[in-house]
Amino acid sequence: MNLKRVVVTGLGALTPLGNNVQDYWKGLVNGVSGAAPITRFDASKFKTQFACELKNFDPLDHLDRKEARKVDLFTIFALVAAQEAVENSGINLDKINGDRAGVIWGSGIGGIKAFQDEVTTFTKGDGTPRFNPFFIPKMIADISAGYISIKYGFRGPNFATVSACASATNALVESFNYIRLGKADIIISGGSEASVVESGIGGFNALKALSERNDSPATASRPFDKDRDGFVLGEGAGALVLEELEHAQKRGAYIYAELVGGGLSADAYHITAPHPDGYGAALVMRNALEDANMKPEDIDYINVHGTSTPLGDVQETKAVIDVFGEHAYKLNISSTKSMTGHLLGAAGAVESLACILAIEHQTVPPTINHFTDDEEIDNRLNFTFNKAQKREVNAALSNTFGFGGHNFSVIFKKFI
Repeated sequence: MNLKRVVVTGLGALTPLGNNVQDYWKGLVNGVSGAAPITRFDASKFKTQFACELKNFDPLDHLDRKEARKVDLFTIFALVAAQEAVENSGINLDKINGDRAGVIWGSGIGGIKAFQDEVTTFTKGDGTPRFNPFFIPKMIADISAGYISIKYGFRGPNFATVSACASATNALVESFNYIRLGKADIIISGGSEASVVESGIGGFNALKALSERNDSPATASRPFDKDRDGFVLGEGAGALVLEELEHAQKRGAYIYAELVGGGLSADAYHITAPHPDGYGAALVMRNALEDANMKPEDIDYINVHGTSTPLGDVQETKAVIDVFGEHAYKLNISSTKSMTGHLLGAAGAVESLACILAIEHQTVPPTINHFTDDEEIDNRLNFTFNKAQKREVNAALSNTFGFGGHNFSVIFKKFI
């Protein structure tokens, strides 16, 4: 069938580097670390006492106190990022068909703080079941998509994707498919996460997944470095307005990039560890390239999953070399998690924004905190260590991999 073309017409970001797209990009190209001691709770008894929190963010700047009490932070983050993306897109809400506008949003965990707070309150009581009437709506992962659709009157496809750290990329792929199949004209897509809470830090500590470099939070996320010791937990949201090409052109929208392909795969190996040969990671990149009808040498930049974990970074590197062959040494690779930390279910959205902005500005953001080469990693690859690099970027690929073995990749291309 004749598939529609899908373009990006709006961007929104709420990240540990900045509370809008402009500040986020500025932080990326300047190699700023968003990691610092945790301020949201007393973390002194935890093995990890730092994270990549949002800075200077007050929910009451965006919602009144009564409304803010009804929603978890992950939904507030979603609403703020989506608002920036919608405003940035220039959509006139009175002139579009709301029946053909949708919201597909990702979150790996959802309202973890809402759940934690309600259970804590209950266990401290006398056993009488007194629960907030908004407990369930605050907690469920799909609620952000619902709130966004209500706010903008988008009555088309509306649901949440949950695939751990691949959730937001999963949402983008689903949105891409609905638009190119002619099922929608516009979809707000992305992801949000707000897991810098006691149970989030404690749970990932128990898995031995987090860095414990409490003496130097800013250098703790060090993808591909020999001395990496785990990821740094982040929070925030990323939003993209995806639109059918003719619909965007008809309203005179500015087009940032074209979304040309999406890949899916599973490791089918282990609930938390990556496949030792990087099989699922290689498969998902091949699937994305095939979907985009592109060759490996067409890609200029890969924003890798690159979490700064001992196993994950090695396996992803193997997969890149497997798929791209000799071209792997000609393209740029970077892990922006070295700066933002790992935003879990929102990671794919903010990292897709990094790919789009790399195309927009013809600049590859760096992988910061590289101090020592790892002999298990092929350091002939250009990891864009420590400093942004100007280069021609016509096409960029973003990888996200989630617990459970879920893998998603998306490819963005300069619009012509």
